[in-house]
Amino acid sequence: MEQLTLFTLEDRKNTFNEICDSLGCENNIPAWPDDFGKAIRKYLKDHSIPVIHTLSLFSGAGGLDIGFHDVGFEIVESVEIEAKFCRTLELNSGKGKRFESARVNNVDIREFSGNHLGKIDFIIGGPPCQTFSAAGRRANGVLGMTDVRGMLFREYVRLLQELSPVGFLFENVYGIVGAQGGEAWAEILKSFSEIGYKLYYRVIDAADYGVPQHRERLIIVGLKEGEFKFPRPTHGPDSLDDEPFYNAETAITGITITSDEEKRGIGGRYGALLNDIPPGLNYSFYTEKMGHPNPIFAWRSKFSDFLYKADPNTPVRTIKASGGAYTGPFHWGNRAFSDLEYKRLQTFPDDYEISGTKQTAVMQIGNSVPPQLARMMALAIRQQVFDTELPFKLSLLDESEELTFRKRKRQLTAIYQKKAQIAIESIKRNYIVLPDSHKYFCTITDDFRFREVKGLESEYEVSVQWAEELHIEVRPVKGCSDKCEILIIIEPNDVAWNLNVKRTTLKIFSENRKAFTIAWKAFERELAGNSIKADIIQLNGYYQYTPRLRCTCKVSANIEYGDIVCKVVEGKHVAKMVPSHILARSWDIAEGELVHVAKYLRALGYEIRNHMTNPQIEDGYWLIPYVFPTLTPQSVQLRKKVV
Repeated sequence: MEQLTLFTLEDRKNTFNEICDSLGCENNIPAWPDDFGKAIRKYLKDHSIPVIHTLSLFSGAGGLDIGFHDVGFEIVESVEIEAKFCRTLELNSGKGKRFESARVNNVDIREFSGNHLGKIDFIIGGPPCQTFSAAGRRANGVLGMTDVRGMLFREYVRLLQELSPVGFLFENVYGIVGAQGGEAWAEILKSFSEIGYKLYYRVIDAADYGVPQHRERLIIVGLKEGEFKFPRPTHGPDSLDDEPFYNAETAITGITITSDEEKRGIGGRYGALLNDIPPGLNYSFYTEKMGHPNPIFAWRSKFSDFLYKADPNTPVRTIKASGGAYTGPFHWGNRAFSDLEYKRLQTFPDDYEISGTKQTAVMQIGNSVPPQLARMMALAIRQQVFDTELPFKLSLLDESEELTFRKRKRQLTAIYQKKAQIAIESIKRNYIVLPDSHKYFCTITDDFRFREVKGLESEYEVSVQWAEELHIEVRPVKGCSDKCEILIIIEPNDVAWNLNVKRTTLKIFSENRKAFTIAWKAFERELAGNSIKADIIQLNGYYQYTPRLRCTCKVSANIEYGDIVCKVVEGKHVAKMVPSHILARSWDIAEGELVHVAKYLRALGYEIRNHMTNPQIEDGYWLIPYVFPTLTPQSVQLRKKVV
């Protein structure tokens, strides 16, 4: 009862179920957002309520457009640079289609002018967000305004100046607020304010507004005149009547999938791991922190959607536009969702056509604003800005009211740990059994593709001995000597490491730099092939945390840059930003030689980052994330140059 004292009597009547009743539709049944959108369109048409002429920018596949269109914001034109997105918009535009009056412009917004449009009442759209996203931060740091995509909001500002609409809605990832120490956010606010718009903004979670997906987004509403309050959540603990979230199972009920889709599991290196993961959890199930007896991954070493299995009883986590073979959400039945199921999870109408393959369709869906979230924002704007008479009155949030989705998110780790413990207790699995010792022949390519081979293809022989210690020896097939050129000893850094050996010794009987890389790849192969760890990073931990490995290294005088290699392996100036003069002094070389040495280390498979590879790194600084080589054929850093 305490929370109800915040609301007026009038507000108490405006529950979402009552809103649906007033429109003649239902809530929290399969595909109800489709019916909700249709019901609003019917009401507006039956009551001859005028349309609001709207320009859509950065339209994508049309998620924001769908929601606003349903609330009477007639999309006059859309502007989108990606041809595949435009094909989707065109499939749904024209006579007899959803966007009957819309014209699709497949053009770079920097080349678009709205002078021909006449009166535009409202503008909607969100510039590309990758440069400010969590994925972008993990991959490259926060590029923000240093990336051309981060500058496109200025084109938004230009068109606002040109067309002077009553208002606009700007959507983006919440990371934009903290990007570059707040400088980017300050510039965005200043730019909109300087052209005469008063701004209202919040970070909200789409699940709070009837989307079966937790998706945090920043929404800015700018107005020439008047005031704006955000709509109160319609679902979840912050709603008027504690309306349950729209869960994933309800959302996809009724979707027919083929028998092949039903049976098709997740293959590849990690696919089988999905089977034991409890619904709602991800790769972290296989971590020490979750209590797994055989932890394969290090805590926080992967994105949260890696091997993420959806919980049928809750909204799914954020659907990503792109990802690898193990990027979730995956169905709780240990399979991929179909593209039709993805549409439901993003609240796209069933009859909305999306062009391209399933991969292309999922990318377009994941890039979009959920239409149901867009509908609720559009209804709040209709009610407050355009004084539209609706058969209900939305409950609105006061500026000082805080939503609780962040607090709830912080409580999830404990919930997941409890789930994990229950599942772990039911797994009839022993701890690691010591693998067999063995030998094999191998080769490695210039892009670090390591594989076992036979016959004439082989370049090196690898000998692996599992005992009290793990010994790995690398010898060239031709011209082998008995002299150990490089000796590396790997030990746990005062932590348990689940190898059932005290230490690992790498012995390299070759001066060839390939042999050094092969030794580390061979160690990684033992970890992954015996389901101990997915890779060395999982054993060591992500570079931003205290390393779990401690290495010592000895090299012969024949090894090029041997002293420098030893210092890197032993962690000297690793996993931290180091200015050029300090790194050069440590390596006992001239600063002008740094680039040459960096290229040499990259040839060994090390990630070497600087301002050229990652623009957010200050010029004159270097970062070597790990003491071991990590480059693979799939590495983003492999395609970057230090100069």
